[in-house]
Amino acid sequence: MWRGAEIGPYFPQSARVASARHAKISLVTVPVAADLSVNVGALRLANPIIAASGTFGYGVEFAHLVDLSRLGGIVVKGISLEPMAGAPAPRLCETPSGMLNAVGLQNIGVRAFVAEKLPILRSYRTAVIANVFGCTVEEYVSVIRILEDAEGLAAYELNISCPNTAHGGIQFGSDPQMVAEVVGAARRAAKRPVWVKLSPNVTDIAAIARAAEDAGADALTVANTYQGMSIDTRTRKSRLGRITGGLSGPAIRPITLRLVYEATRAVKIQVVGLGGIERVEDVLEYLIVGATAVQVGTANFSDPAACEKIISGLEKDCHIANIHRISDLIGTMNPDRA
Repeated sequence: MWRGAEIGPYFPQSARVASARHAKISLVTVPVAADLSVNVGALRLANPIIAASGTFGYGVEFAHLVDLSRLGGIVVKGISLEPMAGAPAPRLCETPSGMLNAVGLQNIGVRAFVAEKLPILRSYRTAVIANVFGCTVEEYVSVIRILEDAEGLAAYELNISCPNTAHGGIQFGSDPQMVAEVVGAARRAAKRPVWVKLSPNVTDIAAIARAAEDAGADALTVANTYQGMSIDTRTRKSRLGRITGGLSGPAIRPITLRLVYEATRAVKIQVVGLGGIERVEDVLEYLIVGATAVQVGTANFSDPAACEKIISGLEKDCHIANIHRISDLIGTMNPDRA
């Protein structure tokens, strides 16, 4: 991208208009990089590319492969009040244009995260977002209260696709009333921004989105994985250690793109798109339908540097298309059909 600004390197303006008897100074044009920054609520990100929870560990595991400071943000793997061992193996299963996972939210617990991982994450110039979950509203609140006393976090992301054991195992994110309950409790406990990661396994994503917004959410992540299963026909058993798992990858992108489109029209807060993003074009699709930023998930399994490569691609494409600010693309979908 060129803005036509002419400068004489290392020389003031007066030198460039000096008399012809003085040494002639060549004028050059310099490229000005596109502004990739976006605002998700009160949180400003250097670019719209965020590593998604559950696909990037705690971030520190990727530090020798990726320049973490290049990323717009990192959502660490889900954190619970106490450590969790997770699901039995096998935990991953490849599917056409995607994968199933049944990791079972394995994690070291909030206290170990604060003591062992967060001090390292603070050294990187990127927004660190803690993904928080629990089996009761009280557990969500307890995790947030512990994190509130720690430095280095930019926001919380509530994983509400978890079973509420106090209500018979029904997912928090499947009912607007339960969404309002857990989001409201988290909002009262937190001083930092609260994002809410919605489940796609609902009848009306707009109703769930509005419930989260009304309860105090600062932004929404749309969406988590889709429930699916795969069977080994020789053994007649599930290919996962559990019967079902979460479907992710390019196969889900068209479905999630629709959910993002519907959610952005239902609420006034920002929406972060998540689902099947592998290329720059995928990012642009989400931004055009209304997402303010995106999270990259499954692509990190096949290429740990996926986020960094997408950011470089965005910079290049904005240069070619003469786009000065990536935020100008948000919500610019042409209402006319193709």
